Amino acid sequence: MSIPSRMRGVVLTGHGGPERLVWRDDLPVPQPGPGQVLVRVLAAGVNPTDINTRVGWYAREEAGEGGWSGGIGFPRIQGGDLCGRVVALGAGCGRIAIGARVICPINQSEPTADDPHRMVALGSEYDGAFAEYCVVPERHLFDVSPSPLGDVDLGAIPCAYGTAHNLLSRAGVAEGDRVLVTGASGGVGHAAVQLALLRGARVTGQCSAARAAMVRATGANAINRDVPLGQNAFDVVIDVVGGPGVQSRLGALRPGGRYATSGAIAGPVVEVDLRTLYLGDLTILGCTRQSGETFGALVDLVNAGRVRPLVSRTYPLRRIGEAQADLQSGRYPGKLVLLPDQGGAE
Repeated sequence: MSIPSRMRGVVLTGHGGPERLVWRDDLPVPQPGPGQVLVRVLAAGVNPTDINTRVGWYAREEAGEGGWSGGIGFPRIQGGDLCGRVVALGAGCGRIAIGARVICPINQSEPTADDPHRMVALGSEYDGAFAEYCVVPERHLFDVSPSPLGDVDLGAIPCAYGTAHNLLSRAGVAEGDRVLVTGASGGVGHAAVQLALLRGARVTGQCSAARAAMVRATGANAINRDVPLGQNAFDVVIDVVGGPGVQSRLGALRPGGRYATSGAIAGPVVEVDLRTLYLGDLTILGCTRQSGETFGALVDLVNAGRVRPLVSRTYPLRRIGEAQADLQSGRYPGKLVLLPDQGGAE
């Protein structure tokens, strides 16, 4: 296919509100360097992390930088959820063929001599999927051409399902485990419910009363997020909510239980009774970094058609502000997805 010299996309001009998201139809199409691949974006999921990055939520007060791994260079094209098609290869590439449909993890290991644990995020430390094209290191891409899922569904997979799969893997969720998943009607929570059920766990999803039927339809039990939790009720808690309910969730774990977290939409600063932790011999896992092997195991499930995200709505890319407002309001369950090929639609 012919690759244009210019593309449409949304540029983040600095930390702040949605007014910082600027529509452009004259962006240069990036060129892949050595080890890089040019991808035409087919679909791009909308995630809380996009909003958090925009407003600078990840910044520690003493650092004030706002990115996953430090400061963000502006202007920046956000978008960590990528489903795309490979259209050009940089020097040294060839593991993935031109024409392949691909996804990649949002958070990617990029170690340096000074920081062997360095991680970068697509759409944060380098330009992402909120444009018609983006460049990604080939080593982070996975071929999903065999998957029965459509482009929109695949665009909803990387962040939510990658995060959920990593949480479950780190927590060692296995057959027979009693697992509590918070935020079970949201993108990551819904993914965690599905993936935990595939592992043979007995899953309970916390959600609003209005979303309980949706959670039960997956095969899980559903409880209202305001209902008190029993003692010793769970082997594992998968928490993407945080906030004031953390202490109650820790108290609901059996002795030796595991608590894994990767989100704090209800609040990042919480009060915890340390006696609950040490007297219960609990393990707390903060889960962001994931190995290529972990994401690759998820891709195997995707290509086998064993998972399917709930996508409530799609939007032309230009309506990113509306999509993010809908995400923040909790108006729709599951995932929302942007379509760059409809970028100019009103």
